[in-house]
Amino acid sequence: MRTHHRPSFWLSDDPVPPGFWARLRREHPRSGLWPVLLEDGVQPWSAGQIAPDSVAQIDLFTAEGFMAEVWRDLIVSRDVVDLSPFGKECPGLAPPGRLMADPDTVADWYADIVVQRVTPLGLVAVDRSADAPVALGWQGAVHHNEWNVPLAAVLRSWEERFGVRVVGMGFDTLELSVAAPPMTLEHALHVAAEHWTFCPDSILQAGGSLAEYAAQIVGRNAWSFWWD
Repeated sequence: MRTHHRPSFWLSDDPVPPGFWARLRREHPRSGLWPVLLEDGVQPWSAGQIAPDSVAQIDLFTAEGFMAEVWRDLIVSRDVVDLSPFGKECPGLAPPGRLMADPDTVADWYADIVVQRVTPLGLVAVDRSADAPVALGWQGAVHHNEWNVPLAAVLRSWEERFGVRVVGMGFDTLELSVAAPPMTLEHALHVAAEHWTFCPDSILQAGGSLAEYAAQIVGRNAWSFWWD
């Protein structure tokens, strides 16, 4: 479980109480360890079935490039969902959102919601939350994208544009807090287009149209993803 001569993460033996995630998050600038709530049960991290990678490789990818490439691939290889108003042309990245609150404060709030599922906690040796899936070796999106490094490039971009923080992970799920969500349906439609390339199942679960999904994320301070 080591990445470049240091442990990729530490895993608690027991579930953690509310407030504990926030306490460790506040220590992150000093400790270099980002807390992640990890779905309980027989999971890859507890069984050691993980594939840690170097976060330095994330620099080789961009959110724009990932979105454009995956958009083309999805148009060709899958039954196309209702992509109105964009159609077959990738619209590119959505404009940044406007911060509603401090991103770390929003993350603390969402962590106290996720922790109610009774989850253990991992500590991941990364400088920013977006890099945690790579360092930890999470492979939850493997059926969509075999390598999670490009996905982390998207997460970095969301950190910067929407105040996103990685709060929790499951076998094939990802929980993000969002401090600057889209506040209009038009903006949310553009964000939904990004979500389609990041996790196509999100749109399929919402009825198969960007518009239906976009209506669900307007003003929401949390994004949850699940890969089938």
